[in-house]
Amino acid sequence: MGIVQEFKQFAVKGNVIDLAVGVIIGGAFGKIVDSLVGDIIMPVVGLVFGKLDFSSLFVVLGTIPEGVPRTLADLKKAGLPVFAYGSFITVAVNFLILAFVIFVMVKQVNRLRREDPETPPTATPEDIVLLRDIRDSLRAPGTVAPSAASATSVAAVPAGTLPPAL
Repeated sequence: MGIVQEFKQFAVKGNVIDLAVGVIIGGAFGKIVDSLVGDIIMPVVGLVFGKLDFSSLFVVLGTIPEGVPRTLADLKKAGLPVFAYGSFITVAVNFLILAFVIFVMVKQVNRLRREDPETPPTATPEDIVLLRDIRDSLRAPGTVAPSAASATSVAAVPAGTLPPAL
């Protein structure tokens, strides 16, 4: 089998297509979470802590030359080493929210899978129950199990030649 044929067989499997759909949806979902964090949660958190924008939190690790504005973008543009911990806080909060949302989704999917009604065990047919009762009564202490010869001799008698039951 050629490599092209193997790849074709691999690519059309359901799992690969499911993975591709998951990656596309995950990318779109990541953008939604980014917007939720950046536009809704972080401004509220920033308001509580006295800063409106965490991305503006940084520490310059060198001396700032004259004429360079003291903004993160301008300092990076000037090539100065900057410890931008505000951006890290935003990304960390973003990750925690995304991880929590995925946890809740997986938990709900698992809950829905568990709630599928299990098929009730089927009842044992009555003839099987009766045969088991007969077998168990023959095995009971004090009773003798029929020999193989007597079982064969009864089976060999033609139908209708046995005496009627009492």
